[in-house]
Amino acid sequence: MAETPSAASPPMREPRRSPHTKRAALAAGAAVLALLSGGPAAAEPRQKLTVVELFTSQGCSSCPPADANLIALTRRPDVLALSFSVTYWDRLGWRDTFGKPEFTQRQYTYEPMLGERGPFTPQMVVNGRLSRVGYSLSDIEHAISAAGPVTGPEVVIGAHEAVIGSGTAPAAAADVWLAEYEPGVIEVPVRRGENAGRTLPHARVVRRLERLGGWTGTRAHYPRPEAAPGLRTAILVQAPAGGPILAAATE
Repeated sequence: MAETPSAASPPMREPRRSPHTKRAALAAGAAVLALLSGGPAAAEPRQKLTVVELFTSQGCSSCPPADANLIALTRRPDVLALSFSVTYWDRLGWRDTFGKPEFTQRQYTYEPMLGERGPFTPQMVVNGRLSRVGYSLSDIEHAISAAGPVTGPEVVIGAHEAVIGSGTAPAAAADVWLAEYEPGVIEVPVRRGENAGRTLPHARVVRRLERLGGWTGTRAHYPRPEAAPGLRTAILVQAPAGGPILAAATE
């Protein structure tokens, strides 16, 4: 069953590029220039994504099946799957190697908007709109189909900035989030706690979450911090206070 914390828990080398990679880079560059100039993009439209966030912990015995389901979702080009490790299970004897208080706080912020009484693991959140326990892949895929892709403004990630096109914004400015994540699968040997003795695979592990600013519906650009080596960047445009995700893009 899903695990819930107690009430006392605090919230908390230049590689040779393939033709496909070159085309993608040129398309992204053209899209950035188009957004900055206000003209049409001389590039193919980017696929709209459905965002799936997994809140998980290496100290939670119920989480490995959901971690495996997220790995399966990473094979879908229409899904941006991200894994956030929370910290409230660290007290059980194993400190999650990926956990950060800001990831825990992101989950806590979601719960009132999602109609949940409090945080639990494993939890999957689809487009910031639907909450599911992450055990059943078919259930998650049904939620993905029900939610559909985000349909908000164009988002283009350039070498040094992120550009958000114009569109309809919420009454209060939307949040523009940067998430840096591991693109592959990481195997983590757990030595203590509920999963002691197990080696747990994790995919799309978020390492950094940062609010770049607000978006009010007009075209805007945001300086992009340099990513740590090996990490990829995702940009989320989201209604404030844990509201729905309006737009998303990744490298």
